[in-house]
Amino acid sequence: MEYGEALNKIHSLQRFGTKPGLERIRKLLALLGNPQERLKFIHVAGTNGKGSVCALTASVLSRANYKTGLYISPYISDFCERMQINGRMIPHTDLAALVEHTFPFVERMAQNEEEITEFEFITALAMQWFAQQNCDVVVLEVGLGGRLDATNVIPTPLVSVILSISLDHTAVLGDTVEKIAYEKCGIIKENGITVCYSDQPEGAMEVIRTVASERQNQLVIADTTGICERSSGLTGTKLDYRGLPLRLPFLGEHQVKNAAAALAVVEVLRGQGWVIPDRAVASGFDHAVNPARLEVFSTSPVVLLDGAHNPGGTAALAAALKKYLNGKRVVAVMGMLADKDVDSALRNLSGLFSHVFTLAPNNPRAMSATQLAQLWNSIALNSRKAHSEDFSAQPCAYVEDAVERALALAGKDGAVVICGSLYLAGEVRPYLVQKFQG
Repeated sequence: MEYGEALNKIHSLQRFGTKPGLERIRKLLALLGNPQERLKFIHVAGTNGKGSVCALTASVLSRANYKTGLYISPYISDFCERMQINGRMIPHTDLAALVEHTFPFVERMAQNEEEITEFEFITALAMQWFAQQNCDVVVLEVGLGGRLDATNVIPTPLVSVILSISLDHTAVLGDTVEKIAYEKCGIIKENGITVCYSDQPEGAMEVIRTVASERQNQLVIADTTGICERSSGLTGTKLDYRGLPLRLPFLGEHQVKNAAAALAVVEVLRGQGWVIPDRAVASGFDHAVNPARLEVFSTSPVVLLDGAHNPGGTAALAAALKKYLNGKRVVAVMGMLADKDVDSALRNLSGLFSHVFTLAPNNPRAMSATQLAQLWNSIALNSRKAHSEDFSAQPCAYVEDAVERALALAGKDGAVVICGSLYLAGEVRPYLVQKFQG
């Protein structure tokens, strides 16, 4: 089977099942010999921060000479980014071979009206690959929620991680942070250890404490008291962790809290006997990569790519722009999916851009560029700031056109921020890599 054919097979499956639950993925993995039972996991859930904490944790473990799998979603530019070992994504040929082997089991289940979803299938592929490659540990990012997410088929992990919780996917997970926290806490299993992000809404924190207690988990709050921020700029943040100098290559004050969560995971693993020297922590942090999360491609002009798409993510982006780009003329290129909280995103970012060029991400759920521009202009019209600034938002049809127009308007002393959707980031990133790093 060729790689393109394999992707077609994967994408032929439905996105959501007609009935939520883990029964289908459990049956598929059983038909495949339960590869997940041969692996050890660090299981990571949360509304925001999963990508950063997974990247930091996996990088540290790799630098400590453990064969480390990393399972993430969604990908940015190449589907195979979803499954990595020691920073290298699964080869296209390996993915094609896995699909060729596994898809007949999916078809067999379909004959019994057991329809495997796309994410369930991808998760099963990843479990097989990590087991075949004899990974020492897998850093496993939850896809959606936690309790009924396909990744939750694993046994009790080495560590469960609950990161920042805010409102997102409310139609599926619930319309309060308490309901969403309950779904995220579904990954907390009996007699385990749970690391929790420090800055949670009070209602979410209460749910986390209750579930951890009910399931006899040691709850570790990843506070930042042991971390001292030495300096911060567009190239990253220099930290001191209990006397150990660290460079955090990710931007934003929220990333210090994510770093605290990753360091808490490291300390838990050390307590379980995993050998993780300080030099591996320092090197792991320094070499961690998290594409399209406040990713800087140029400093003159500043070109920044961010895939934040929910209220918590756009609030973090806004805070970073105020901190790092204060006083600069900032032009945005933005696209969003229509089923996201677009109003909150625009409110969080309002007043930070001198101009916005809008795009429709390549996704059937995308908001049109015209509609997004109209929403921006409506906000500007109702804002006092609009009377003192010549703000406008204009729709564009093509990525290259939007980026080049933004660069021309920003000038060499300004900044261009591409934001709103990971799907848009996936389209824009290859162009930015070629333009600024090629």
